Amino acid sequence: MTQQPATRSTSSDSSRRRQRSVSQSFLGELLTEQLADWQQETGTDPVTIVDLGGGTGGLATALAGQGHSVTVVDPSPDALASLKRRAAEAGVSDRVTARQGDAGDLVELVGAASVDVLVCHRVLEYVDHPGDALSEIAACLRPDGMLSLLVAGRRSAALTHALNGQFRAAREVFADEGRFDPDRLKRLLGQAGFEVVAQHGIGAISDLVPESAPESSAQAREDLFALEHEISTDPAFRALAPYLHIAARLG
Repeated sequence: MTQQPATRSTSSDSSRRRQRSVSQSFLGELLTEQLADWQQETGTDPVTIVDLGGGTGGLATALAGQGHSVTVVDPSPDALASLKRRAAEAGVSDRVTARQGDAGDLVELVGAASVDVLVCHRVLEYVDHPGDALSEIAACLRPDGMLSLLVAGRRSAALTHALNGQFRAAREVFADEGRFDPDRLKRLLGQAGFEVVAQHGIGAISDLVPESAPESSAQAREDLFALEHEISTDPAFRALAPYLHIAARLG
């Protein structure tokens, strides 16, 4: 799977990116690129996606706009109502489905071995048993299916507490074996039958600089975006990033 940055040359692409943070833009383009690579490798078209904990559908509508069929599974009826409105406004209602539920309901809601790609962003840290959730996700995916996983990092949380003068909280977070780091995630994914394909730190640089810095000029934002991409696979920066993104495949 290639890890080169997606083409970012059109003015419309640049305009859309300016409306989001650099880390959000990088994650969006990374996922788009990984999906395209997976499609090319497997010959799957169209792609059936489940967005677990997708909430009001910001990511789901973007994926549906790329032609994918997306089911959002979320426990909040209010969020799902907002999702339906957003999908209608974006003209993708025919490619977006809402299902109320959580990680433990996946097989019942979407069916076993029925999903090509499952997106699980900022969810795993909130479930009681992450290993069980990953096993449920694996049960929903077709053979050679893809998982896009995003979690908050343990080391970054400890560093944030320390920089805020909350040293006891920093020690507690760092010692908490229930929080995630790359090694623990890789172990949990392996136990659920996944093979890690790629790992990227998200926001390791861009989430630390003042918000005004990348907005000072279009070139500054492009340079920060390029830097975010370049350091995202470096093990040291990845371990300290606020979020860790993993692309995994069923073994």
